[in-house]
Amino acid sequence: MKSAGNILTKFLTFLFVLALLGAVGVLLSELNARTYKLTQEGGMLRVMKGRLLPLGTEPYRPGLPALAEAYAPVDLKNHSPGNLTELQFKERDELDRALFGLLESIARPLVMSEKPADLEQGLGLLHRMDKLPGLSDEQRQALKALQSEVAFYQARVLLDDARKQIGEALLELKLAGDSQGHNARSANQMLTTVEAPAKALEEALRLAVHSVSAPATSPSSPQ
Repeated sequence: MKSAGNILTKFLTFLFVLALLGAVGVLLSELNARTYKLTQEGGMLRVMKGRLLPLGTEPYRPGLPALAEAYAPVDLKNHSPGNLTELQFKERDELDRALFGLLESIARPLVMSEKPADLEQGLGLLHRMDKLPGLSDEQRQALKALQSEVAFYQARVLLDDARKQIGEALLELKLAGDSQGHNARSANQMLTTVEAPAKALEEALRLAVHSVSAPATSPSSPQ
């Protein structure tokens, strides 16, 4: 009987240890599933999320389209992620605030560029930053300030585009008016109607873009 009792005790102890290990495994799996990491692959930075296992990660794919855009792979554009790839984020808010700092450093020179392609990419990054739900109040304010700066530069680009289009339209009307085509008369009538105000508007746009809104010259700079 004593031997049977020892066997039963050992068996119950084994079951208890097994249950304890299972509970620890479940707890570690739940903790790991709530963590996030950033990994760099070439020039891209990817958001990884812990698996529902004690160890391991997988690409983070949130169900909501807005969040999917926010956490899509980041084109670093030759920027260094610093030590972000060495960190583990226990909450998504921590990840959001770290991502914001990186995206801001990439977006700022793009949105200040006068190249339309750069500006478009920078605006896309600002739109993406705005979708990060865990930003701090200070980061929200910084984003709004950057968006207001961008609005100015975007307005300059749009005004300069309008100036160029007006000039091109006048040239096209002159070309059509000088031809022997059936639209020559109409082109000349249009040119007579719009040429003077169009040139005035073109000049006003040129002044607005290249003089009024141009960067101020420092006192020590040559005029």
